[in-house]
Amino acid sequence: MKLKPLGDRLLVKRLEVEEKTVGGIIIPDSAKEKPLKGEIVAVGPGKLDDSGSRIAIGVKEGDIVLFAKYAGTEISIDGVDHLVMREDDILAVVAA
Repeated sequence: MKLKPLGDRLLVKRLEVEEKTVGGIIIPDSAKEKPLKGEIVAVGPGKLDDSGSRIAIGVKEGDIVLFAKYAGTEISIDGVDHLVMREDDILAVVAA
């Protein structure tokens, strides 16, 4: 299934978390927190300003981003968890 976000919304795929700590302790699934980092899969066209012109979105597909803990709406696409969120929910872009 393909999804195209509307307005200033983004489709983000969560990135997997490390299963071990630095000291080598394996973290069980029940103790893991959901990752707050993801890869942008799709970008909407941007929101409209008062004059009706589009405001460009500052991120692009393939960017790795950090987002707020409770940001977005969780959806599952072909068995993979994704988030649909607004551009305002993005805290930072991870530099390569």
